[in-house]
Amino acid sequence: MASVGSQTKSPDEHPQCSTEPKMLHRVIRKLAGWAVWSFFTEVRVIGAENVPKDGPIIVTATHHNMILDPSILSSYFPHGRMLNYWSKASLFKNRTLAYILYSSGNIPVDRGSKDRRVLFRGTFDALARGQAVALFPEGTSYTQPQIMQVKDGAAWAALEYMKWAAEKGINEPEVRIVPAAIVYTNKSKYRSDVIMDFGQPISMDEYKAQFLSDIEGMPRAAVKRLTRTIEQQLVEATINAPDWETLYIARMARDLLWENERSIDLNDFVAISQTLVDLFSTKNATPNYTSVCRHLLDYYSLLQSTHLTNSVLASLHLPATLSPTHPTPLPSRLFTLSILIRDTLAALIRLPLFFLPLLVHMPAYVMGRQAARLVEHEEETQAQNKVVVSLLLLILIYPTTFWILWAVLSYSSIGAVVAALTVWAFAYYHTRLVNGGFRYFNHRALKRVIAAWQVLVGVWAPKRWDLSLAALSQYTTPYIPAASPWVNGSGSSTPSLPAQTTEPPILPRKKPASRRIMRHVLRARVQAVRAVASFFTALDVEGGEKEVLASVHLARHFGRVEEIKVKGEGRQSLDTEIIETKGYRHAREVSAFLTAKGAKIPVLEQGEIEGEYVLSGEEENTSTQSDTGEGDEDMVWVPDSVQMD
Repeated sequence: MASVGSQTKSPDEHPQCSTEPKMLHRVIRKLAGWAVWSFFTEVRVIGAENVPKDGPIIVTATHHNMILDPSILSSYFPHGRMLNYWSKASLFKNRTLAYILYSSGNIPVDRGSKDRRVLFRGTFDALARGQAVALFPEGTSYTQPQIMQVKDGAAWAALEYMKWAAEKGINEPEVRIVPAAIVYTNKSKYRSDVIMDFGQPISMDEYKAQFLSDIEGMPRAAVKRLTRTIEQQLVEATINAPDWETLYIARMARDLLWENERSIDLNDFVAISQTLVDLFSTKNATPNYTSVCRHLLDYYSLLQSTHLTNSVLASLHLPATLSPTHPTPLPSRLFTLSILIRDTLAALIRLPLFFLPLLVHMPAYVMGRQAARLVEHEEETQAQNKVVVSLLLLILIYPTTFWILWAVLSYSSIGAVVAALTVWAFAYYHTRLVNGGFRYFNHRALKRVIAAWQVLVGVWAPKRWDLSLAALSQYTTPYIPAASPWVNGSGSSTPSLPAQTTEPPILPRKKPASRRIMRHVLRARVQAVRAVASFFTALDVEGGEKEVLASVHLARHFGRVEEIKVKGEGRQSLDTEIIETKGYRHAREVSAFLTAKGAKIPVLEQGEIEGEYVLSGEEENTSTQSDTGEGDEDMVWVPDSVQMD
């Protein structure tokens, strides 16, 4: 929500706004749609049936990724409805600029006025015409492990419009609020996914009598109640953790349970992630809870430091002759080298058609990454910079390619058509490649090649090159973003969601050399998988009556909800009882839920070695290796003593 200045003119003083077809908005929405389509693999829209096809609505969306949030919201909004966004009222003073703003889908909001009728004049005009108004009630874009604040602006606008419409005799249709949760699987990562979930529309009927009451304080109380309803729907459709460490641990567990990062149905992504957050928020879940969390956090931090993912490491397939189920001799370094070189060459042979499109698009990739590095401490801005810079470069690259092809074809009419179709096919082909649309030609294969060589360098290097345990500690501490200065930091007002604990920011570190850290990464992967296996085994040992914490909305579906009366805090509220709601789920039900959603929970087996195996150092040397890294330099394939269900 932008800050505003002095009072603006009435919409009636800008006659163009009433008949404006919003052509500029259509152009911007199309460009934004192309940018979103090129950066993200998929935008999954859930709950589109909850969005009215017509009539006045106020859309309240989460705001955690700068201009990409309105771009996604506008481009993929159900029924093709156009959205009007709040803008600084003083910008509308100039008639020409006002026309541009109205045409691009903006309406004035005069925050400088104490009169809410003046404040929301542009909003009332848009709603009275049956249009959709969109705003971000959190007030700013930020990166935190939970929703930190939801302000009252949307509630005030809806209830004031209801009152104004009644006075004007505009009774039908009534205004409704539609919550929209925008969730990113990895909001700064190229080719990640987006889930946009629309909640049930909120009617003003429940708040009307209280808001129209003459009793002092009642209108404000109605606004607060409506704000809490909006916030509750947004919280239920997003992922909320009490702190960064819990969120990171849950993410790492999710990546281990679903090794293929695209194997989770996006419809279930939020519920799965929140279930794991709740599970690892239960401090006494198992006797080994602390050690399990440590191993998961170490592995997550090492992957974060090396820019690798568990999915890529898991995809490095090795010959079946090296399966732990076959009693074969341990391979030598030379044999290890020959295997990785063979697999790399096999992948490169399949990727020749990938490099020409990559070469043409390389300026956009390189400059986009450089633009992201300018704001490496602001995760919510990185994707924006990547998209904006890359889009501007592509706007130059594609026309230049067209003119070059047209010149080669002698500037003929047929040549123009051929050149245009070629550029379009080239862009479409490149997007299919990066999406993995072709079995043997996609950028994920290239990422596997790069990862394979990182593993090769790390494994083949002498052990004395390994980072010492003291030097490694900086890479086993996860990156924690700095708190936004525009967030009040008081935590969510939703009673069921705990306030975030204050944590000092930990800035990103320089990427360590593969030759010095790769053995640590692979060893941490083995330990993390075993930790997950032992964790779920311990949950089963606890018995069927063991309960773990659950978010209230999940507990209502899968467990039980408990309401506890607690005394209010503060001198004025010592005698006031507050109802605190807590949710619980049975541990075995949680395991069954995750398994039903496709999780492959590792199970510890006695006397049996099956399933996954990874490249690592000799297991017996992991705990005794000195800080100098001295030890046996012969690298071996160490089987992981787990069986994947």
